[in-house]
Amino acid sequence: MTSPVAKAVDPDPKGVPDPGLPIAEVAQRTGLSKDTLRYYEKAGLIEAVDRSSAGQRRYATTDLDWLAFLMRMRATGMSIADMQRFAELRRKGSSSVTDRLELLTGHRDVQRHIADLQGDLQVLDIKIAHYQGLLDEQTGTDQP
Repeated sequence: MTSPVAKAVDPDPKGVPDPGLPIAEVAQRTGLSKDTLRYYEKAGLIEAVDRSSAGQRRYATTDLDWLAFLMRMRATGMSIADMQRFAELRRKGSSSVTDRLELLTGHRDVQRHIADLQGDLQVLDIKIAHYQGLLDEQTGTDQP
């Protein structure tokens, strides 16, 4: 299963500032619910989103790119707390590159988790073949 990835907002070719995307469109593009998007903002995972004159959230291309990264980290099992820590470090700029690298490197144990899942999948495949074989014997479908 692939995780949804935000599509970039196309800039206006005439040089008019991009008004951004409303929360409903961002939810549709990312697969995140509106509530999750609001939570991510409240929890400090994303910067305060720009607002229209009517007070509606307007997401910029950079917001969508950042959301896509957060979704990938979440899909690998990164905790919200670690995502918050990473977001906080990112806001500090270049002075935090070492800390960000350390956090991501520490999270790299996702490879071990993938290997464990592959082993689990093998066991599942063996069981499926076993039960399919039992059914075939019962129904005689393994006979020519």
